[in-house]
Amino acid sequence: MAHIENIPEPTRSNILNLECPSPQSHPFVNGPPLAQRRVAIITSAALHSRNEPPFPAGSTGFRELASSMSAGDIVMSHVSINFDRYGFQRDLNVVFPIDRLREFAAQGVIGSVADTHYSVLGSTDPAGMSETADHLTALLQGDGVDAVLLSPV
Repeated sequence: MAHIENIPEPTRSNILNLECPSPQSHPFVNGPPLAQRRVAIITSAALHSRNEPPFPAGSTGFRELASSMSAGDIVMSHVSINFDRYGFQRDLNVVFPIDRLREFAAQGVIGSVADTHYSVLGSTDPAGMSETADHLTALLQGDGVDAVLLSPV
């Protein structure tokens, strides 16, 4: 993990000047107990299948990650001088906790794991992601997903 004091200018100042919204103290929506929910992952680690091209810089697109994909078939195209890939290279679950979701489903903590999960490029300006968010929302609803685990990277 990069520490802010080690990030070179002008990136450090840009990060420190970003607006940080305050989370609400209550859920966005009501829903069934967690043990009945279908859960998907959305990660900003720029993960994709080995046979897909890398995310281009500034991409507002997304990639689908099937639950059945093996860790060896998933690559990361997130690049930055401030980004350390070591954790991802050691354990995919650091950025894409699919094995933990499977364990939770097997234990009855969650109802089920979605068939498809999604990845975006984390270094993209969030202001340009509205269309992508709307598209992902429709896909998640179509899969019966009623809970999302966000994995920001």
